[in-house]
Amino acid sequence: MNVDKTIKTKKIVRIFVYSLVFIFVVIQFIPVDRTNPPVKSEPKWDAQKTKEYAVRACYDCHSNKTKWPFYSYIAPLSWIVISHVQEGREELNFSELDTEDAKEAADVVEHGIMPIQSYVIFHPDAKLTDNERKEFVKGLVNSFGRETKKDED
Repeated sequence: MNVDKTIKTKKIVRIFVYSLVFIFVVIQFIPVDRTNPPVKSEPKWDAQKTKEYAVRACYDCHSNKTKWPFYSYIAPLSWIVISHVQEGREELNFSELDTEDAKEAADVVEHGIMPIQSYVIFHPDAKLTDNERKEFVKGLVNSFGRETKKDED
């Protein structure tokens, strides 16, 4: 009886693994949009160094110059990457810059909200040292200003 149970268990595991492989292959055919729309404008950076920090730490999600890594072509990771890029471009897009949106950039960089940790894990060059972060924040403020806090009554 134990042999029959072992054979049944192995069969169930095999069917499960084959099903997972089948699903993995099928989801690769679900289309995703990895386009980079045309660049409409370039920010007026206060210094080349500020632009270099932005390109290094921000542009993959916050511009129309995304460099799509190999894993952005493998579902389900591709879905996560595409979602982050779309969300990033909606919040702030350096290629279609609205300077009002950019005023918040200094604060999110200063407080370590950006770049997000999951991005830095896969792009270690995007990690800013404390000194780089301070320089970048200063450059963002000089380039776009800073969001003013509204007084609450």
